[in-house]
Amino acid sequence: MILVTGATGFLGKQVCALLEQQGRPFARASLSLGTDLRDAAATQALFERVFAGQAQRQVIHCAAFVGGIQFGLKHAAELFHHNLAMTLSLLEACKQHGVQRMVNPISNCAYPAAATLFKEDEFWDGPLHDSVLVYGFARKASWVGAYAYHQQHGLDVLNLILSNMYGPGDHFEPERSHALGALIHRIHEAKRQGAPEVVVWGSGKPVREWLHVEDGAEALVRGLDAPACVEPVNIGVASGISILDMAQLIADELGYPGQLRTDPTKPDGAPYKTVDGSRGEALLGWRPQREFRQGVRDTINWYLTHHA
Repeated sequence: MILVTGATGFLGKQVCALLEQQGRPFARASLSLGTDLRDAAATQALFERVFAGQAQRQVIHCAAFVGGIQFGLKHAAELFHHNLAMTLSLLEACKQHGVQRMVNPISNCAYPAAATLFKEDEFWDGPLHDSVLVYGFARKASWVGAYAYHQQHGLDVLNLILSNMYGPGDHFEPERSHALGALIHRIHEAKRQGAPEVVVWGSGKPVREWLHVEDGAEALVRGLDAPACVEPVNIGVASGISILDMAQLIADELGYPGQLRTDPTKPDGAPYKTVDGSRGEALLGWRPQREFRQGVRDTINWYLTHHA
């Protein structure tokens, strides 16, 4: 049996859909389905219920309390508390119930601020960027917890480092969304209202690598059967796009004729984030497949159908 936490969220839904497509037995869990993973007793009860009588016991941990840069700055204490509480509850429950593999996604904002092409050997080479300090540290701490439980209890946790995800089902509200979802929303609204320009937060220069949510789900499911690896493992293709170029791509796809204007008073975040995914490709026998422009087009079409 495979337990998927955060099963009703952006990534969790795609993981469940892929497991269902493959005919693999799984159970869903999330706050909206009645389990608060911050509560250690509730988490233990969940594991008892799901894994009772099951020989195979695996977990894909998709639950997280997360949003964009502004969300992180506004909810810093909640980001710290909620994510660490979930990590502690899950690691202890995995130990107590003999889980054979936990697949744990970690955001690439856990890398040092000075890093450009993220490599696993540089994971500890400097401080995190101020804009993502709290969430990045909480996700980095989840690797430390996995390492500690592996060292003392032999717990098998595969920690996969993922880039910012996008795709159908993404968040588009300004506070919760990342840059891509927020830009789709703002540019579409500008077109609908006939606005002459759209403001792109920051300088527009930061470069980001984006991971389609279906590729993120594929990586996590493949992680169930991959060889054990206690060190962090990157998933990526070492290619990114600037925020301004991405905004222009979205404007082109939406047919927006107005101007794009940057606002340097808004935070940029780290200047450059791409991911060396060679270790992940070797471990999983696979690398992300979705072409970015087509992925953006699919995301826009989903947004127009469900939100516009």
